[in-house]
Amino acid sequence: MVRETEISTQFGFEIKELIPKRGVYLAKTDKGNKCLKKVNYGPHKLMYIYKAKEHIINNGFPWIDKNELSLNGVPYAFVNDDIYVVTEWIDGRECDFRDEKDLETAAKTLARFHLSARNFVPEDNLKARNDIGKLPYTFEKRLSTLNKMRDLARKNKKKTEFDMLYLENVDFYIELAKRAIKILDLEAYNRVCQKDSQDKVLCHHDFTYHNILIKENGEVYIVDFDYCKEEIQVYDLSTLMVKALKRVDWDVEKAKLIVESYNLIKPLTKDEMNVLKALLTFPQRFWRVANRYYYKEPGWNEQSFTKKIKEILAEKENYMNFVESF
Repeated sequence: MVRETEISTQFGFEIKELIPKRGVYLAKTDKGNKCLKKVNYGPHKLMYIYKAKEHIINNGFPWIDKNELSLNGVPYAFVNDDIYVVTEWIDGRECDFRDEKDLETAAKTLARFHLSARNFVPEDNLKARNDIGKLPYTFEKRLSTLNKMRDLARKNKKKTEFDMLYLENVDFYIELAKRAIKILDLEAYNRVCQKDSQDKVLCHHDFTYHNILIKENGEVYIVDFDYCKEEIQVYDLSTLMVKALKRVDWDVEKAKLIVESYNLIKPLTKDEMNVLKALLTFPQRFWRVANRYYYKEPGWNEQSFTKKIKEILAEKENYMNFVESF
């Protein structure tokens, strides 16, 4: 239950109507439409994200969901044990990754965002959220987890359909993970990390279709910075490519369109292309669905997990054609 009165009092507007949307509320207020969201993290992380967003806006990229401040001058409201944030409501449609023009627009928008998402120095009291330099370790750890989950599936006396599908296919994806690790040139990766560390860059870290909103006037906004952190920026590009390409049968021409569009604004280095290739080769989605299943992440039921792994397996041929061609 959303406590409109307490939120209204803290932000200084009157909520007339609350309409549930994807993970947020459209709040119709006496001061215009707002986006109201309950967050599941504390004020420390929230202040980091707020400061990062303000920096990006001031650094030349204003097309993001700007936070509103409460009457106390902070970008959140405490209501009992819950924390709410209010941002401006961006009235636009979600980006359509099946549309070439939208895909091109998304890639160019990401590149422009990356040019402004740099030189961010968090205040001393805000601990940096930094993943730069962690990719080799992450790859190795997730490869190890693929093996551990195989053992878990084998030990299940009453095997589920998911267990059977995992066991039938995991060896293939283990080899693919090893291939990604082999592709990643550690010297190239370290140079990318060094450059992005020097540039003090930020990543959106969830750059997908529902976080890219296109207004009627053509302006493109990026929203939902919950996962924003310091990370090599080619990570965002790999996220965009995976999210888009799985919707277009891993069409290598669409992949080239994304990279070429990004390159027009912010050219990728040879080192970044190597890291991108490794990121696109690693079986992240297969690992993720299995990890959620075997380590009991809440939110999905048995049927949902089985449906998801079947979708990933159905893409295998197209995906491998892409990996070989890109």
